[in-house]
Amino acid sequence: MTTHGQLHAAILQHIIEHGMAPEVGALSERFGVPEERMIPALHALAEYHGVVLHPHAPKVWIIHPFALAPTNFLVRAQDGGEWWGNCAWCSLGAAALLNRDVTITTTLGANRRQVDLHVRDGRLIETDYVVHFPIPMTQAWDNVVYTCSTMLLFEDEAHVDAWSRAHGIPKGDVQPVSRIWEFARVWYGNHLNPAWTKWTTDEARAIFERFGLTGAIWQLPESKTRF
Repeated sequence: MTTHGQLHAAILQHIIEHGMAPEVGALSERFGVPEERMIPALHALAEYHGVVLHPHAPKVWIIHPFALAPTNFLVRAQDGGEWWGNCAWCSLGAAALLNRDVTITTTLGANRRQVDLHVRDGRLIETDYVVHFPIPMTQAWDNVVYTCSTMLLFEDEAHVDAWSRAHGIPKGDVQPVSRIWEFARVWYGNHLNPAWTKWTTDEARAIFERFGLTGAIWQLPESKTRF
């Protein structure tokens, strides 16, 4: 029986190696099961919020931190290969999972100049930017595509203020990109482990607090569910 963790790790490893998600047939061959058993396993992983599938097909659309469709974040490795990240947080997480020197290319607020973030020898070089988190974590999975699309890199907090007013999206929490880099390394650190499970709410809350991610955006309810 294929576990969530085994399937999750296999999909991520394929994306890292090939720059795209595996098809159902490739996963069926990988685990030695027929497609009619692999498709329910993919849907179960989606119900667990371990992957996002296309609405009308058992095809991977998102598996955090990677997007399988174009986004505002391109992660390119110095030694070859490129991937899309869902958001600023995810792109830094992708850099951590790739574990190689990468350049993250994005546009500030998706409405200003294009910039690059460089990760070299496990260190983020550009640290003057900020990341905006407008959606409360308790609502992140209500529409996870929208949530990720709003977690952007900004010049500074004044840019966030102007952007929020211009687009009618309430200002949330603003964090230095250097902190989100360190946070992303821990948050996504176990994603390639075949024994992976999602963080419990207690574990997630502890990680948030470890990196000073507090306030209304980061509050989680007392719950035995996984985040």
